[in-house]
Amino acid sequence: MASFDAIIIGGGPGGYVCAIRAAQLGLNVAVVEGRGTLGGTCLNVGCIPSKALLNATHHLHEVHENFEKMGLMGGAPTVDWLKMQAYKSDVVSGNTKGIEFLFKKNKVTWLKGWATIPAPGKVQVGDEVHDAKNIVIATGSEPSSLPGVTVDETIVVTSTGALTLPSIPKSMVVIGAGVIGLEMGSVYARLGTAVTVVEYLDAITPGMDAEVAKALQKILTKQGLKFVLGAAVQGVETSAAGAKITYKLRKNDTEASLDAEVVLVATGRKPYIAGLGLEALGVEILPRGQVKTDAHYQTNIKGLYAIGDAITGPMLAHKAEDEGMAMAEILAGKAGHVNYGVIPGVVYTTPEVASVGATEEQLKEQGRAYKVGKFSFMGNARAKAVFQGDGFVKILADKATDRILGAHIVGPAAGDLIHEVCVAMEFGASAQDLAMTCHAHPTYSEAVREAALACGDGAIHA
Repeated sequence: MASFDAIIIGGGPGGYVCAIRAAQLGLNVAVVEGRGTLGGTCLNVGCIPSKALLNATHHLHEVHENFEKMGLMGGAPTVDWLKMQAYKSDVVSGNTKGIEFLFKKNKVTWLKGWATIPAPGKVQVGDEVHDAKNIVIATGSEPSSLPGVTVDETIVVTSTGALTLPSIPKSMVVIGAGVIGLEMGSVYARLGTAVTVVEYLDAITPGMDAEVAKALQKILTKQGLKFVLGAAVQGVETSAAGAKITYKLRKNDTEASLDAEVVLVATGRKPYIAGLGLEALGVEILPRGQVKTDAHYQTNIKGLYAIGDAITGPMLAHKAEDEGMAMAEILAGKAGHVNYGVIPGVVYTTPEVASVGATEEQLKEQGRAYKVGKFSFMGNARAKAVFQGDGFVKILADKATDRILGAHIVGPAAGDLIHEVCVAMEFGASAQDLAMTCHAHPTYSEAVREAALACGDGAIHA
């Protein structure tokens, strides 16, 4: 048994960042993590391994589609799936060991095992009960289930199973056209799998700016992905041959089915808080399973806090990290703060999609007077030089003040490009501020400047 200023339950992006920052601020901190490695879903079975596979398959796509155009002849690599899996595992291992090193460096204690909270200020791990002045729940999330669909992680898989399939399937049905579904669907489509995405709503990437979603669907269709939209999945039957997916089209109730070797269920995620003993403590839980917290992340139990995917808001690793830092500041007696209006979202397909702030649909709904500045990557010399001319940058600014209200990018390195808009928004900048800032040539970032210019007198290269 030991005593700590704070015990954080969960070693994912929210938990480990909170622990390191709290330790830097002088607190005696422990993290409870039952997984054999730190980093949570994101590092172990989420963001990082999926990016490794996206990277490997992007290179494969480039070899087949673009190498000869550049005079690189004779390149016809074959896929060694086991070797690709080993590369992915190496990437994961390097990152998780890095966090372990940071824990040692910052004197954060790792309590290995699964936590329960038997009483306020107490955390039990195995047979030991530890004292904590403050407890932070940072337990993350797990894949949501779908009625009529039983996951076996062999034929019917979540994102976790999709990362470790024993072989490349000939066909795959992805249920859900969100970030996870499109990223993993892209991976397997590039490997030669016939991929069909089935989505309940009438558009892909729910919540995204509609114009961007439409453009992305068009591009992904060109890349070989098929889409069935407005379809409610009724059930999945499995057999030795694979799976049969039945669905109903919402517009006319027509029933149809698809056969596939593998089904990926990518219908979102839900908070993972089972086994903590929150009910017995009387912790308030919201109808959708999130822990209810106040503006300072405190639950209705004094000294018990929650952050990340376990509470409301977008389920993003960087949102959890920001909350982790703010939480640590609060525990150290400072004023922690997260600007929820400037949290970017990224889809790591090729091209990437990134957004921050309001969509055009949201501004219309608010009745806000706004203007739109758009610039196509076809007008960007660097993008065209590397066969990445598809897509555009779209900046939304207040009609009267010119203040940037949102930005949406579909194109090369969109996930990196979005951040200059995030910084601009954090400082309350105008589109003109961006437009008057010199951007290096030739870079993709010039497309952002051109879109900002288009909010005023007009882009140069359009």
